[in-house]
Amino acid sequence: MKTEQGKKGMTRKQQRTLVRIIVAGALLTGLQFVKLDGWCQLIAYAFSYLVVGYDVLVKSVRGLLAGQLMDENFLMSVASLGAFGLGIYEGNGDYNEAIAVMLFYQVGELFQSCAVTKSRRSIASLMDIRPDIAHPEHADGGWDTVAPDTVKPDSIIVVLPGEKVPLDGIVVSGESTLDTAALTGESMPQEISEGDKITSGCINLRGLLRVRTTHPFGESTVSKILTLMQDATARKAKSEQFITRFARLYTPIVCTAALVMALLPPLVELCMGNGSTWSTWLYRALIFLVISCPCALVLSIPLSFFAGIGGAGRAGILVKGAHFIEVLAECRVAVFDKTGTLTQGIFEVVGTHQSPYTLQELLRYASAAECASPHPISRSLCRACEKPVKSSDVTDVQDLHGLGVTATVEGHRVAVGNTKLMAQEGIDAIPSCNCSGTLVHVAIDRRYAGHILIADTLKPNSVHALAQLKSLGIQRTVLLTGDNQRATEAIANKLALDELHSDLLPAHKVEKVEELMRKNIGRLFFVGDGVNDAPVLARADVGIAMGALGSDAAIEAADVVIMDDDPLRIPLAIRIARHCMRIVRQNITFALATKFACLALGACGLANMWFAIFADVGVLILCVLNSIRALYSK
Repeated sequence: MKTEQGKKGMTRKQQRTLVRIIVAGALLTGLQFVKLDGWCQLIAYAFSYLVVGYDVLVKSVRGLLAGQLMDENFLMSVASLGAFGLGIYEGNGDYNEAIAVMLFYQVGELFQSCAVTKSRRSIASLMDIRPDIAHPEHADGGWDTVAPDTVKPDSIIVVLPGEKVPLDGIVVSGESTLDTAALTGESMPQEISEGDKITSGCINLRGLLRVRTTHPFGESTVSKILTLMQDATARKAKSEQFITRFARLYTPIVCTAALVMALLPPLVELCMGNGSTWSTWLYRALIFLVISCPCALVLSIPLSFFAGIGGAGRAGILVKGAHFIEVLAECRVAVFDKTGTLTQGIFEVVGTHQSPYTLQELLRYASAAECASPHPISRSLCRACEKPVKSSDVTDVQDLHGLGVTATVEGHRVAVGNTKLMAQEGIDAIPSCNCSGTLVHVAIDRRYAGHILIADTLKPNSVHALAQLKSLGIQRTVLLTGDNQRATEAIANKLALDELHSDLLPAHKVEKVEELMRKNIGRLFFVGDGVNDAPVLARADVGIAMGALGSDAAIEAADVVIMDDDPLRIPLAIRIARHCMRIVRQNITFALATKFACLALGACGLANMWFAIFADVGVLILCVLNSIRALYSK
């Protein structure tokens, strides 16, 4: 869908508004140096007024016909036309204030529109990750250029250097470096090679890649991101809802107050036999209307949330609505899944006990026996082995269910498995090990050779992320996992977690979260990545999904998505949310305090129309400037 705005500069509508402001301002300035009288003067000022304010009058008429009187267009129309009427009634030919009301109102509206455009572009910049083309490969090795949504799953596509990856998939051949900044906010390029997963929206910096697609375009990562961002602003926060309700009550009240101010005091004075002061009180009522315009609140509060969502998106954090910005800022309890969230989710060799073999010798025999097994532990042994045995030297492989594997490796009988397998091999004296993780015992020629410790390892930034959460005032950190107690205690200790609950099914995780929520410690967020985490993500006050490796169900159920799986993005998301909420509260406090103070001055006759213009447009501009700060968070 094409838009009027480019990547830089104003939209066409904003450009037209700016031209009208300049023309009307020039006309108003010129009229100060030209002496006109009577109708000529009125027509000249009226023309200048219509140049800058005709659209506001049109919107007021439309609102009148639709039964929606009480908005800022109505207030500005009444105030400016009233000022014109006063000039005619008093016969002094002073129409400057009438034009100034509309002129500066349009300046404020233009300023606000440009601020929204800036915030929108921060979100719309994600649209740049949408790929336009894909190259499906032919059987003969050639390829076509087609739209990405026409490519089916399990197709082979070619990604050329400099192109965006059009669909999610697995690299079949080729090596390259990917620019993932648009997806994750991370500027460091990512190395990728055969067998690695590749995500749509990344940019292939070098080398030709052949990719087997795993999802259709509509289910690809880039499509989901764009859908999330387009829907994000549809969900209003409580602060936005309050301002909307406030404006509906506030505007009729101030309009009624202005009408009473224009009529009641002159009537009282008339009844008391004093001279007529209709023009004085009408002027004060018009000032009252201009000051009372709620633009600063109605426009700046949604803009603050919009900017906050955009700032989070630039940091690789997708927030699905303004409501979750508000709730996340209030969170005081952090609950985590373990595997894939705080840990890598990949088994690695973390320790060994061997004799008389060296570490690599033990891994060489163990990986050779396990080479044919798809089990994650087998894969970890193969990855750790630096000099694998030739497949031709491995024979008589037997997979013993529930025990392990036996094989003949280079003429030696090798058994790799648990203590039951060792007992079956006639080995009883097995050294004890108190380390957390999975022990893989190895016997060579029916003699115990040692054991290998396999465990899931922490992500590099997990400890730092938990420390930052504590510094942000998170009062309780909890780990919920389906793993056994022994395997998770060491990780919980490293992270300095407050609570650990292991051996949990998905339903049990939900129960634990509900139990924590009933304690009223504070708002709670849950971080997970798997299908089994989807119910908990949906139940928590805020569900945060690790999006890079997370399941589709988890991403769908979550309210916030971390695009690069880095735990440090979690405290960053909280800082962005709190920064945004501080700005919202500042705008509400400043706008209301200034409005009510200026309304009192206007009612007492201590403010003129120029002061009223500042109280309206000046406050709006200051609040909008403050809202823009939500785009940037340290």
